[in-house]
Amino acid sequence: MVSILLFAIAAAIGADPQSILAQVKEASGGAAWDRISSTHTKVTLETGGLKGTAESWEDVRTGRSVNAYHLGPVSGAGGFDGKTVWTQDSSKQVRIEEGGEAREAAANDAYRSAMGYFYPERWPAQLESLGEKSEGGRRFLVVRATPKGGRPYDIWIDAGTHLIDHTVEKAAIETRTVYSSDYREVRGVRVPFAQRSTNGEVKYDQQVRIQSIEFDVPVADAQFAPPAPPPPDFAIAGGTSTSVPFELLNNHIYVQVKLNGKGPFRMLCDTGGANLVTPELAKQVGLVAEGALQGRGVGEKSEDVGLVKVDTLQLGDASLEQQVFAVFPMADFERVEGVSFGGLVGYEIFKRFVVTVDYEKSRLTLTLPAAFKYQGQGTAVPFKFNEHIPQVDGEIDGIPGKFDIDTGSRASVDLLGPFVEKNGLRQKYAPKFEGVTGWGVGGPARSQIGRAQLLKLGEVAVPAPVTELTLQQKGAFTDPYVAGNVGAGVLKRFNIVFDYGHGQLIFERNANDATLDTFDRVGIWINQAEGGFDIMDVFAGSPASEAGIKVGDRIVAIDSQPATTLSLPAVRQRFRTEAPGTQVRLRLRSGDAEREVTVTLRDLV
Repeated sequence: MVSILLFAIAAAIGADPQSILAQVKEASGGAAWDRISSTHTKVTLETGGLKGTAESWEDVRTGRSVNAYHLGPVSGAGGFDGKTVWTQDSSKQVRIEEGGEAREAAANDAYRSAMGYFYPERWPAQLESLGEKSEGGRRFLVVRATPKGGRPYDIWIDAGTHLIDHTVEKAAIETRTVYSSDYREVRGVRVPFAQRSTNGEVKYDQQVRIQSIEFDVPVADAQFAPPAPPPPDFAIAGGTSTSVPFELLNNHIYVQVKLNGKGPFRMLCDTGGANLVTPELAKQVGLVAEGALQGRGVGEKSEDVGLVKVDTLQLGDASLEQQVFAVFPMADFERVEGVSFGGLVGYEIFKRFVVTVDYEKSRLTLTLPAAFKYQGQGTAVPFKFNEHIPQVDGEIDGIPGKFDIDTGSRASVDLLGPFVEKNGLRQKYAPKFEGVTGWGVGGPARSQIGRAQLLKLGEVAVPAPVTELTLQQKGAFTDPYVAGNVGAGVLKRFNIVFDYGHGQLIFERNANDATLDTFDRVGIWINQAEGGFDIMDVFAGSPASEAGIKVGDRIVAIDSQPATTLSLPAVRQRFRTEAPGTQVRLRLRSGDAEREVTVTLRDLV
């Protein structure tokens, strides 16, 4: 009888989610909340082996907020002034966040800052009762809120205390749960002094504890606005521009970089990539890593990432000071690339200089923004930032979407899972082959292979790009806010000016534009191995499959030439570009046995 009564009460309350939230307000302070206009909070932070502090200010009446943090060798800030979402990194560089999920996330944060669940007139939301749920032997009343301009998130309310126990919010590539505990009374209201934020991988949980909280502290409007640009931490010795050669290997750009005056070291250059060094290079330069934060990419696994600070980064005659680098083991990725390198640079360079990527002549030119004046005939395409990545409005075969521009991708176009499913693109393109099409941080990435008729990036038209429809279930390619990722398979048709300061990319067609975009004509994925190349994947129905090649085989010779004398990028290029009908003899080793097979190349798309 008691359980039936409780169910009936919960169902009745569930019919009106605002009534549930009214009980939360009453249990946590009631009318005392009405008198609060602002909060000023100081907390301690702990995550990934790093400890630090943070300080925040919130305008409770409007949802505006600003916060600053220090965590090990890294610091930063972020804010929302009612219109603009911004972040600031360790070197005080400010970025306006407009792409991807940033604005929806900011709207949800503003709803919570304004306590819109108590005061819907401050920040309205659609509310839905999800009824009563049990978890860990406890009962909860669950309300789903979708703030104006935001995305749905669930508020789990303890059925006994009527206090918020935790919230669950699905972000771009993860679902994050924030647990609140240690409620204490401050000026008549009850506030959680401890919070734990998790995405399910416990080792990367974030712990926050309040050290002090004040209410009704005066906060000026200017405090929420984006900070002014910092003094320049970059320069070009002896001039306003510098040009350096690069290697294009596996469609990736590699440049020579010096760190703290040592080097040069070969490093991959990626428009949206964060600074990264391998543990081996960090040791060589004398850098000691702190922490073990979560690192993820297109693959489905997470990896530990430490942090170091580099005094000086040099590329040609250009230099940057006091750069934070992630320390990440790249031995597995070197086997993927078939190239030895010491890390990655990109966003921090592109953010400070106007960078021209000349794919035709394999050169990078860095120019001080104040000295840059474009005089060519290219097509300018505006972009907004999706975190570090430039993102443009475009369309593929007439379907509009937002496309990330990524020199760090070897592919032509990767279409992300939610966009593919929403638009029925597996049915539209009817791909005949699937398999491993990329390999990055987090491991292999699988896709189905097709060819679109037309990709448009702003007013730039790219005919017949090879198009990969991702099959990933976790990682960057599950982002519902992004249609696709455009890599060097498309980008190398152009020489491109990356003008981050003015939010534009300038595309100039080059001699590569006449070359048809192609895909691997063997149907395998190979990685570097001792004495040859390991077969990591074989596409069903491909020439490799028909020739009897198996996962686990090792290529030890190609057309009688020992694999040890061949480079992996050159072999991949050959398999992609030699004419259909070409026969290639492969000597394979499996265990102690060797055999020879002949593969006849053909187009898979």
